[in-house]
Order: sequence, then structure tokens, then C-alpha cells
Amino acid sequence: MEAICGASWRSRSAPAGRLPERSRRRTLSSSLPPPARVAVRSESGANRMFVFGTGFVGRYVSDRLKKEGWQVFGTCTSPSSKRVLEEMGLEAFIFDVHNSKLRSLHMLQHASHLLISIPPIVGIGDPLLCLHEDLQGSLSHGNLQWLCYLSSTSVYGDCGGAWVDEDYPVNPQNESAKSRLAAEKGWLALGRELGVIVNVFRLGGIYGPGRSALDTILKRESLLEGQKRRETRLYTARVHVSDIYQAIKASFDIPSSGKIYNVVDDDPAPRAEVFAFAEALIERRWPHMASRSACGSVEDLKSLKESMRGEKRVSNARLKRDLGVRLRYPTYRLGLQSILDSWEPHPE
Repeated sequence: MEAICGASWRSRSAPAGRLPERSRRRTLSSSLPPPARVAVRSESGANRMFVFGTGFVGRYVSDRLKKEGWQVFGTCTSPSSKRVLEEMGLEAFIFDVHNSKLRSLHMLQHASHLLISIPPIVGIGDPLLCLHEDLQGSLSHGNLQWLCYLSSTSVYGDCGGAWVDEDYPVNPQNESAKSRLAAEKGWLALGRELGVIVNVFRLGGIYGPGRSALDTILKRESLLEGQKRRETRLYTARVHVSDIYQAIKASFDIPSSGKIYNVVDDDPAPRAEVFAFAEALIERRWPHMASRSACGSVEDLKSLKESMRGEKRVSNARLKRDLGVRLRYPTYRLGLQSILDSWEPHPE
């Protein structure tokens, strides 16, 4: 079933499969705003980021931009989250995608940059794109110059273990992934209507301080249903939240970006291997705190190889080539070691 809101944008979007090089160049050039539009700045000349959905990634990005002198505004869903964001120095708005109106977000029309980090809703689609006319009215004041939609590598589906880049035919295999793909098309189409550069970042599994295999093991957390499904995959794309921020910042400085980018690290390792490494780190540093995780062992995973189809290995070549991103954490080993090194001697 096509996501309801996303479906209405389909006729304005390029087909999902691989296009001939000449056609892809025409599609890209037609989707980019004219140079004069790129140079437009907000009324005060300030960089103003508005973040829809200040969760794990949204807070990380907001905090760093705020420290660099940006004005940052963000939405959340509860008074407690609003207080946290305000303590970070953000102007925060409680926004319910089911009931709130965009006109209540009075700073949205002044934003120079817009980051979309709200996932689509199965059966509904992207809840913001459902407010199409309100979006156009709020974003058509000439201040907006950059927009980024955070998507997922799930849109590729099962590719039999092949390496996939952004031109690889997408094949979403569940309703959530189909909704993601429809949302990508919707935001790209809206950008063309507004004459604004839109970047789509297809993220791997996100981890970072406070959200990693190390945290799961030490907190003795049980795996969520989605995590249990990922246990059986031979390949799992992942990315450190710091490298997501790097990609976002890099795209600010390249007016001709406006593409889809895989934002993942260099090592699509299986989940069991990652947890085995995390356990080894903990055992070396705090032997008395070691605890076997709920993930199967690397040996268990190897025994499944004959009966399993591979998923996909996601390439980040375009991210490095076009945006010049040099990953801080190209492997999960470096990322987890960095998280461990940042901890106090005796974590709770």
C-alpha cells in the first residue's frame, strides 16, 4: 500500500530505478534552484536552523550548531522534552503532527535551514507533507535556502548482499520503508516547488554517546523487536551521530549538493560482531561489569550463512566524493572505543 500523503507527489518525482547518465544529469540539473535563489539569506542575515523532531540526531545537531553561533529552533512532543531543549538554549515548540497547525510555529517562516527528522507514519505517510498547503505558506517567504530530509537505507530492501549506491534500484519491502521512499519523493518535489535545495540522507543504524551497544550491554536492556530482526542480518549499515552532523555541515557549503546520499560508515558488520567487540571492551576495562548481551555470538551468525540471504552493503562513496566528508568513525570499533573513552571510570 502506498503511503497516502507520499503518493500524491509521485507524478512530480523521477522514477526510482537507475537512470542513464545523461538522464540523471538532466534530472539533477532540473531539480536544483537557480544560483540567485541559493544566495538568499534570512532577513537578519543570520543562520537559522529549524529542526522538526529533536530526537537523538536532532538534539546532537542542534547542540553543535548552537555552539557555533546559530539560532536553532526545534519541535518536540512533550513539556519535559521542551524543558530539556530550552536548557540547551533552543527555542522549542511542542508539536503534535496529528493535531497541531504549522501556523503555531511562528519561527518556521524565518528559517534559513530546515532539518526533517520526523519519521513517516504507516498508512498516513509523512505527517508534515500531509500539511502541503500550510508548508508552502510557511516556507515560501524567501528565507529558506537549505532543506534536508533524514531517510533510511531500508528503502533498498534485500539486495542479496550486493554493494549498493544511490543509483541502485530501490525495493522497499515493508510498509515503513515504502513510506520512507514516498516521503523522500515528497520532500524533493516540495523543494522543486519552492526553488530550494533538498538533500536526502539515507542513514544507517544510528549510534553515539548514550545510544550504543556498550550502553545496551551495561544497562542490560532487552532488544526491541526491530533489533531482534537485525540480529539475523549478515550486513548492517550504521553511522555515528557525529558523522551525520559532518554530512549536514558539509552540505551547507556546497550549493550544488541537492542529491540523495548514503550516510553510513565503511564497515557493514553484523550486529553480533559489534556486540562481541563491545563486550570485549567492557570486559577489559571493568571485568566485574561484563554481561553477555542478548545478541547471538559471531559463531552463531556464521552458522546461519548457508541458510540466509544477504541484505546489502551500503556504499558511502558519493558522500565522500561530492561532499568531501572524511568520517571521524569509519568503523564501529573506532566509534565504540571513543564512546568508552569518554566515560567516567565507573559508569552506572
